[in-house]
Formats: sequence, structure tokens, C-alpha cells
Amino acid sequence: MVTKRRAGMSDAENEAHREGAPPKEAQLLAACHAGDCARARELVEQGAEIFVTDETGRTALHFAAASGSAETVRFVLEAGIPWNALDVGNYTAGDYAEAGDHSEAYDELVQAGVRAEMVLRMLNKEPATGAAANEDYLSQPVEYSGDKLVDAEKNGVMMSWEAPLMELHAQTICPAPGGAVLNVGFGMGIIDTALQGQQPGKHVIVEAHPDVYQHMKDEGWDSKPNVHIVFGRWQDKLDEIRALGPYDGIFFDTFGEFYKDLADFHQAVFAPVDGAVPLLRRPGGIYSFFNGLGGDHKLFHDVYCDIVSADLRGLGVDTQFARVASDVVMDEETWKGVKRPYWMIKNYNLPTCTWAPADDDRS
Repeated sequence: MVTKRRAGMSDAENEAHREGAPPKEAQLLAACHAGDCARARELVEQGAEIFVTDETGRTALHFAAASGSAETVRFVLEAGIPWNALDVGNYTAGDYAEAGDHSEAYDELVQAGVRAEMVLRMLNKEPATGAAANEDYLSQPVEYSGDKLVDAEKNGVMMSWEAPLMELHAQTICPAPGGAVLNVGFGMGIIDTALQGQQPGKHVIVEAHPDVYQHMKDEGWDSKPNVHIVFGRWQDKLDEIRALGPYDGIFFDTFGEFYKDLADFHQAVFAPVDGAVPLLRRPGGIYSFFNGLGGDHKLFHDVYCDIVSADLRGLGVDTQFARVASDVVMDEETWKGVKRPYWMIKNYNLPTCTWAPADDDRS
């Protein structure tokens, strides 16, 4: 059966009506698609349900973002649509804004995401349980399988497609020979191999997984003249790590931990408690980390880049992101044998973190 197009309706409105959405909600989606904030607001005040979706799961936020109207995006967000809503195709509102090159609408989504995540962080503050975030990962075997390292559940711990990025990270934290460098998380040894090529004077590697540690010894890393291996969780080995420092360059890339663990590491690197010396040499030290934050959607990634940058700023650190275009095609073949992709974005934001100038150095 063919449904005739209703005269005077936009594509969004007609489509929503055809799928059985009430007329008022259809008009709301149409108003958002047109970027008509005043009309959208009027319809909501008249009782239109803001949480309506079309047949593809697109929310009022998706339509508002597609219109490019930052005002309409702001209204829909304030009305309650989550900033990170996904449609059936797994697309965010940010994807729709970017498809139309609507930078102002996209920025509105990013800032909404930052605000929401900051509020959630405050609400979810709980006392530490004492259990390690990566306890399950560390207690189960891992497997080196060709171009990847996977855990017991086939989650990708590290993959060879990361090699070009690791080369850049190595060049970032060790731009000249002779310095002291620290890497937390050996994995497949990609960045440590790259760091060796930069000829550091001291190369400290922290690795917590027993299978990976054994692999390191099998590969002869424990016999390299300038390499010091620290076996254990970095949280448990801070005194030993600190005794081998300070470091001219530091890189962080662990598995099975959360953003809180990254933030705790940043505290140790830049602002340790109890009067301890920061791990990163001051001034002149350079820190970086594998920036897989929110790596399955660009909008999520950009939100977390803003959050980590703000958190580091609070520790007296300047963060610059260099956008790196990836030549790797992220398709099913790339992730074959891996339970879930952990990176699906075209460009990578490589962080370079340095001590901010002291107030009396600013002029």
C-alpha cells in the first residue's frame, strides 16, 4: 500500500505521520528539522511528546542537529533529550550536524556532553572498594595472535594498526636521544620498540599482566642495557617508578582500567600528594597517552578530549591535540577475531601535555 504525501508537510513530518506518530509529534520533528525553535517550543508547550522518534530512531535532537540551528539543539537538550542519543543506525546527533557542516550546532552538543559528564561524575562519587578495576583482566590469560593481543574474552588489548600512532607518540615524548622515558602498559611492545629507536638514556616499562611480562622476557626486553622493567600494577609500584625518575617523557596505555584510573595517574605524574616529587621532569617534560577515549563515536571522543584537557589544566598542565588522519580502514576485516571494536573514528587526536608556564613566566 502506498501512502500519499500529505500536502504541506516536510519530509520529517510526513515520514513520522506515515509511521503512526501522532500529528503533534510529527509537527515537532518537522519543526526541529527546519530549525524552527519557536515552533518546536510552542508544540512542546501544547503537549507534544519530546521523546518521540521516527522509524529509524532519530530523536528531535537528531533532526535539530541536522538543521544546523544551535538554538533548536539547545532547546531540545534542555527539554530532556540526552546529548548522546543514538538512532537505529548507531549515529549520534553530532554525526548529523557534521554531515551538514554545522559547526555551531556540533559545538553545542559537545558542550552539553561535557556538562552532563561533569554532573554525573559529581553524582557518582563513591568510596573506593579496594578492588582493582582490571582485576579480572590480570587474573585471566591473554593471547598473542598475529596482528593483535586479546584477552580471555577476545577483547582487543592492542592491535598492529596502532603502530603508526605509537611511532608518533614515541617521537612526541622522546624527541631527542639521551632522556629518561617511562611507558605504562607494554602490550605488544609497539611503542617501546619505537622508543628504543629514539635512543633514550633510560627506558622504564611498567607491565601488570603476568603473561605479557613473560612475553617481554621471552623477547629479551629484560636484557636490554637501558631498559628497566617494573612488574605490577602502576598503582602498587609508584615508589619504585618514582625512584627511577623523574622522566623527560611519559606515555600511558593500560587495559581494563577506567577514566578514573587515568585521572589518578595524572595526579601521580603532575601533582602527587604527601610532598612527593612529580614523575614528569619540570620544566621541559612531555607526557602523552593513548587517546582512545570515546573511540566508537566522534562526538563522544570530542567530549572526553575537552574533559581530560580541563582536568589536566586543573593540575597546571597545557594539553594540545594534534589531529592525525588514519589510513587504516576500520571495517569488519580490521576487527576480525575481536569481540568489540574500540576505535571507529577517522581522525586521532594525539595529546601532547606539558607543564603550563608559571604565572611569573607569562608575559
